[in-house]
Amino acid sequence: MKIEKTKETRKNSIDFSNLGFGKYFSDHMLIMDYKKSGWEEAKILPYQPINLEPANITLHYGQCIFEGQKAFKGSDGKVRLFRLDSHYKRLINSSKRMFIPETPEEPYKEAFIKLIDIDRDFIPSELGTSLYIRPLIIGMDNTLGLKVSDTYRLMVITSPVSSYYEEGLNPIRIEVTTEYSRVVKGGLGNVKAAANYAASLYATQMAKIRGFSQVLWLDGKEHKYVDEVGTMNIMFVIDGTLVTPSLEDGTILPGITRDSVLKIARDWGWPVEERRIAFNEVIDAYKRGVLEEVFGTGTAAVISPVGELYYNGESMIVNEGKIGEKSQKLYDTITGIQHGKIEDKFGWITIIDD
Repeated sequence: MKIEKTKETRKNSIDFSNLGFGKYFSDHMLIMDYKKSGWEEAKILPYQPINLEPANITLHYGQCIFEGQKAFKGSDGKVRLFRLDSHYKRLINSSKRMFIPETPEEPYKEAFIKLIDIDRDFIPSELGTSLYIRPLIIGMDNTLGLKVSDTYRLMVITSPVSSYYEEGLNPIRIEVTTEYSRVVKGGLGNVKAAANYAASLYATQMAKIRGFSQVLWLDGKEHKYVDEVGTMNIMFVIDGTLVTPSLEDGTILPGITRDSVLKIARDWGWPVEERRIAFNEVIDAYKRGVLEEVFGTGTAAVISPVGELYYNGESMIVNEGKIGEKSQKLYDTITGIQHGKIEDKFGWITIIDD
């Protein structure tokens, strides 16, 4: 592994008291290139622009995947990675769907951990903050012909962050769209591909103009069944039962935080259902007074309570617009595990030694 350290740190330009999300970047980045001979040796270099020609295949045809994961610094000073294996497996699944060569596990993880270790001083320690880690892979061929690329570049960059949403743990407002579709069965819904997010931009931006934080997507065929929010999986607490869309249709992302929530909830003995959910069922639960909580789950936000669902001109206020007990308990538990305050009984944490 080639390591070239920066001569001048970026840390002094970062306002750690006002991090926001994705505004600042750490000193170094990881690069691995794929050519005919396979994946080459990893390089850790100073964070820098990359050289792309105007004919770069990804700029035109979007053969791009990415991941989002986090590192944490606990009060004991130890650096913890959350669910490293699960994120690697999802990167590989995304690679397969986008016909990108699989990144070799051990060289990737070794370089990944080394990058975080080198930039450990960028990891904030306050609860609710973290080092957000963004691996991505793009095609590197230069051609205007529609095809899969023969060459690729994997990059990993990191960013000290606080809450994804400005609201923090305060409930957000979500607009339920019946006009636009994000994905359909057989598409890229279960892949962390750039194309998924591009398809969501217009509807999300229009919702933000109307004062909402995000869009809740329904199925692309009938606009009848719940899929997910643009940046999160979605969960409902209906009459004491935690209900979330199943993964079997392949239209939603198999979220790592989603999986963590479900494992924790089942461990606690909560009733849990993974199944198809018609949005009319959510409306009916609201009218009957048994829609107790709604919240999103995702690496960036962890748990994001939903205080309002806006559908076809009508507003549904959930739990009086306050965070629910289950949402709060899940947030406290997951962040507690991530920061080393709560026992990691699931084996999710990788500790990076000093």
